[in-house]
Amino acid sequence: MSTAREAAAPGLVGTNARRSLWLLVCVGALVLVLLLGIAVGSKNIPLRTVVEALLHHDDSGDHIIVWQLRLPRTLLGLVTGAALGVSGALIQALTRNPLADPGILGVNAGAGFAVTLGVGFLGLSDITGYLWFSFAGAIAVTALVYALGSVGRAGATPIRLTLVGVAVGALLGGVSTGITLLRPEVFDTMRSWGAGSLAGRDGRTVLVVLPFVLAGLALALVAARPLNAIALGDDLARTLGARITRTRVAVITAVTLLAGAATAAAGPIGFVGLMVPHVVRWFVGPDQRWIIPYTIVCAPILLTVADVAGRVVLSSQELRVSVVTAFVGAPVLILLARRAKVSAL
Repeated sequence: MSTAREAAAPGLVGTNARRSLWLLVCVGALVLVLLLGIAVGSKNIPLRTVVEALLHHDDSGDHIIVWQLRLPRTLLGLVTGAALGVSGALIQALTRNPLADPGILGVNAGAGFAVTLGVGFLGLSDITGYLWFSFAGAIAVTALVYALGSVGRAGATPIRLTLVGVAVGALLGGVSTGITLLRPEVFDTMRSWGAGSLAGRDGRTVLVVLPFVLAGLALALVAARPLNAIALGDDLARTLGARITRTRVAVITAVTLLAGAATAAAGPIGFVGLMVPHVVRWFVGPDQRWIIPYTIVCAPILLTVADVAGRVVLSSQELRVSVVTAFVGAPVLILLARRAKVSAL
């Protein structure tokens, strides 16, 4: 359990004025990274041409590439990155588990498993259909992992939640793979989704998931202040006037919306929700009122950079963004697990 001293820790950026300034810096970095995401690919497009295409679109080849291919992919990275990052921050705050994220706790696997069922047995092939399956899978696995991790005298400790989440995620991932192998003709159009990728999506995908992501982000911002109180323990949170049950319901709803929408749109992508909140806490401290806005900005930076790296690391083909985030995130998880004290929650 976090102590009051930990809750008051200022982080590397100690004052609100500095936090505001650095948040603006992060916003500027995000804009540059998004432009980079549009410019870099199998054919590199000069930034000047990218800006011209965005402001004064015509039917030239580079402008068509920008609007039909690169822009939808980059916007999906923006929306998906914010959703995955904030859902990870919320899960870590709610469970007081510094190793939690939607991937490690099996939430993404649950959403992916439900989508696999919808596609494999109901013939769904459009995001407007299997999006609701993704939400159902996310909320079901969230409840299941927390219930199984709470069994016993010790209750829902961070280590138990992590172990249960990894086990449930592995089980659902294996069953999903089995269903895919049994009915390969059904999943031909879903291969890119199943690998966790931003490629091959159009602007309609972004428009479908955007309202749910915005609703989840709004709930996260509203829940930020009471989450600070809950981090001090339930008893102290009640004395501070926090409505614990309402806050937990709001957080679980937000995680369901964010993780479910992100998984439906881009497939299972791990480690974003683990890494970004930790880095943010090192800078701004454990105050959720700053962690969540910073995560909204910084998580898309990580995901977009990973997507760009996947395009250029191999000359003949492209790495899925989920592979790049796993390549970076796995060592980070090991480092966090070995540290005697992770960033305070």
